[in-house]
Amino acid sequence: MSQFAINLIFVGGSFALYIAIAIWARAGTTKEFYVAGGGVNPVMNGMATAADWMSAASFISMAGLIAAGGYANSTFLMGWTGGYVLLAMLLAPYLRKFGKFTVPDFIGDRFYSTGARLVAVACLIIASVTYVIGQMTGAGVAFSRFLEVSSDMGLIIAAVIVFLYAVMGGMKGITYTQVAQYVVLIIAYTIPAVFISLQLTGNFLPPLGLFGTHIESGMPLLAKLDMVVRELGFQDYTADVDNKLNMVLFTLSLMIGTAGLPHVIIRFFTVPKVADARWSAGWALVFIALLYLTAPAVASMARLNLMNTIYPAGPTADAIQYAERPDWMKTWETTGLISFQDKNGDGRIQVYNDTPAFAEKAAERGWNGNELTVNNDILVLANPEIANLPGWVIGLIAAGGLAAALSTAAGLLLAISSAISHDLIKGSIKPDISEKGELLAARISMGVAIVIATYLGMNPPGFAAQTVALAFGIAAASIFPALMMGIFSKRVNNKGAIAGMLAGLISTCVYIFLYLGWFFIPGTASFANTPDNWLFGGTGYGISPLSFGAVGAMINFTVAFVVSSMTEAPPQRIQDLVESVRSPRGAGQAIDH
Repeated sequence: MSQFAINLIFVGGSFALYIAIAIWARAGTTKEFYVAGGGVNPVMNGMATAADWMSAASFISMAGLIAAGGYANSTFLMGWTGGYVLLAMLLAPYLRKFGKFTVPDFIGDRFYSTGARLVAVACLIIASVTYVIGQMTGAGVAFSRFLEVSSDMGLIIAAVIVFLYAVMGGMKGITYTQVAQYVVLIIAYTIPAVFISLQLTGNFLPPLGLFGTHIESGMPLLAKLDMVVRELGFQDYTADVDNKLNMVLFTLSLMIGTAGLPHVIIRFFTVPKVADARWSAGWALVFIALLYLTAPAVASMARLNLMNTIYPAGPTADAIQYAERPDWMKTWETTGLISFQDKNGDGRIQVYNDTPAFAEKAAERGWNGNELTVNNDILVLANPEIANLPGWVIGLIAAGGLAAALSTAAGLLLAISSAISHDLIKGSIKPDISEKGELLAARISMGVAIVIATYLGMNPPGFAAQTVALAFGIAAASIFPALMMGIFSKRVNNKGAIAGMLAGLISTCVYIFLYLGWFFIPGTASFANTPDNWLFGGTGYGISPLSFGAVGAMINFTVAFVVSSMTEAPPQRIQDLVESVRSPRGAGQAIDH
């Protein structure tokens, strides 16, 4: 059986399962559409939350970025994991106790202002649309390879699948679909990792294999990898980071951005009680850990396998002939995500760090530039092929990568649609809209969001994980401070909250757009996105656009407290509301209002 047929069986079978679940769990009411009826089991909700949160960025792109950047890119791992703990401990139980459907619901009621609700809707939509661009990009990468179509066509196919099961099922259908998707993605991620760890280190546990001995050379795996990349002009894989300020701000931005992500927060409204929200958070952390403990090993082994493929006799020997390149490379070339340019005309594939520091050594070897461009997003998906694993493993990881991308995309699209239909239309424009009308508006707005995300996904502002990091920065600068102040400060009023959210959102978006293009439109950037052009770049401690969310959050907190201190205190009923949310007594059902 051909690899294409195997891929079709795995991918087609998983999609048939997702759509069948969506039909079975079709939402008939707004409560089922928004919060799955509020009766999801904590263990299942933890599994669904893990699938919702472990997106294409986690499954496809994070290991690729760590593989490319080594220790320096482990900030993705640390930030996302730490952020989830922050969300579980500081926000989830209190928001569940508040008992509403959405994040703008909480902000609108806590800050007793329609204006605050509308600003929260804007922040949510901007963050979620940016995030969903990354998911659709990742889905397009996976589809393009495993269905052997262009990346744009893969993205369109992904959009159609999401439309079918997300628009029909709502949160009820999405929840049970995400349970199935988690099972698919975790099996797909760990089985290839186990095989590759056994091949390279003899250890069947990838996290232990990472610190084990490389069988072929007898060296520690990471020392072997350091040696290989160093010989090709790259920084040591385990090298420390020079710009500690940017690393700290980036990690912080990912952490508080995670805690402000509306599509994850909304999951804690789907359980019956506050205690269930806490248990859901704990179970989700267990399910997330299974992948996140494996990702660094997958990244390291993928980088070593790729280098060994190009330089089979070692990095100081000749590279392989382009005509003799392996089949997996030929297949990925058709997607446009791997490209080769023979710059010195020798017919071999030279891969090295094409920088002035390595120019002299490159010239000695007759090289005229790096000749192979590899998109970071393909490494995890290509890893089983690079390691010559069986065809069924390749089909499995195809299904897993798509499950990861589509599960998060569905959750984000639901957050966007609920913000438009519930918070904007019902909350502000047409409060007397019928439940049937609200449900229709939710489905239409989700469909429109899918179209926009698909279009932007064809021209993303970066790799899947980089695009997602931008969304985290926007959520960190706008939503997280409002939630924290809403729960833990009785003094912050409506004027302070609105001013803070706007200040954080605008400052962060402007900084991002300056370097990545206005509204992410290609060719509109005001400055080159290089460290010397960043804020404080001349000092060696520049702040990248991916890290600015933490600065935006500080601006948000500062503006909110200053404006609140200069204006009247919130009404006593609001102060009592804040006290009751923090109190451990009872919890209401999600309110349909």
